[in-house]
Amino acid sequence: MKKQKKNKLFMVLTLLLCLVTAAAIWWAFSHNGEARKVSESQTATVVRRDFSSFVLATGAVKPQVGAKVRVGARISGKVEHLYTNIGDYVKRGQVIAELEKTDLEAAVAKARAEAKVAAARVADAKSREKLAKLEYQRQQNLIKKDLTSQQAVDKALKEKESAHAGLNLTRKQLDAARAFLKETEVKLSYATITAPISGVIASVATQQGETVAAGLNAPTFVTIIDLERLQVDAYVDEVDIGKVKKGQKCIFTVDAFPDREFSGKVAAIYPNAVIQENVVNYDVVVEITAPYKGLLRPEMTTSVTITLEKRKHMLAVPVKAVKREHGRNIVYLLAETGSESRRVKIGWKDGQWIEITAGLKEGQTVMLEKPGSNYRGNKND
Repeated sequence: MKKQKKNKLFMVLTLLLCLVTAAAIWWAFSHNGEARKVSESQTATVVRRDFSSFVLATGAVKPQVGAKVRVGARISGKVEHLYTNIGDYVKRGQVIAELEKTDLEAAVAKARAEAKVAAARVADAKSREKLAKLEYQRQQNLIKKDLTSQQAVDKALKEKESAHAGLNLTRKQLDAARAFLKETEVKLSYATITAPISGVIASVATQQGETVAAGLNAPTFVTIIDLERLQVDAYVDEVDIGKVKKGQKCIFTVDAFPDREFSGKVAAIYPNAVIQENVVNYDVVVEITAPYKGLLRPEMTTSVTITLEKRKHMLAVPVKAVKREHGRNIVYLLAETGSESRRVKIGWKDGQWIEITAGLKEGQTVMLEKPGSNYRGNKND
């Protein structure tokens, strides 16, 4: 009886030992299989890469200062001729429109005639002064010979001085007449409206036959844009504006040509902020250095990348491998028995890669996703 009980106990212990051994073998194989699976699909190697630091911004294509001009009339009147339309190319000095100018031409003719009359008066005054000078000299010669009286000499002197004053007066009258003639000619020139710059007519704000009234602001006839003098206004966040400097190289794209990159450089930074949806931005002017004739137009939306600096052979891992836990940057190293956490210090970010300044070595394998139940913490964590 005792022998049977011992046999049963031995069989139970043997069975339990087999079960424990089988469980251990299953755990080892399943763990190693999981590690191999993670290694193949969810890991990355710590490598060295060249890093470039960028500032990203959105913006728009704008005309340069002086490349967009609103052309208007400085006088009131009826639009007699309008020679241009939207989309027309005009050269500097080309006639855009003409106002009715019959009355202005008449005023010029009258002013020109008055100037001629004033010039004739000056000529007559010169003759009178010359005659008065001769008479005064003759009277002085006669008084020396006692052939005239002092009264006659004094009278001749007075007439000479009067003739000189009359000449000065007529000269001033001539100056006034000529100034008035110039004024009427300038007003007449205002009736002919010319293009101040070369460019394309962007808008037309009046029609032939309409009467325009000039007040404090000149009524706009047309708007001209020089499409060969464009720039990009990129709106940079206040967090990044301190990194942007004049002369830095840029690239940008527009929605119209998403597969084409245009090059440029930072030309200026506006000192005043631009508030957009309660976000503080600064206008960074980008000079376009790539050919763009016939491609870019004002107000096209741009995506701008400003290159700040380059660093070579920096230790790097994919951005998704770095986790933020308890206020520290953590990566998970793949180990033979699972994974272990490692605290790291990070530097620059370049697209999908991030620089590691401390905590890892080249060639190590890191996990892209946080491990599950097989995680064991590092004593340095």
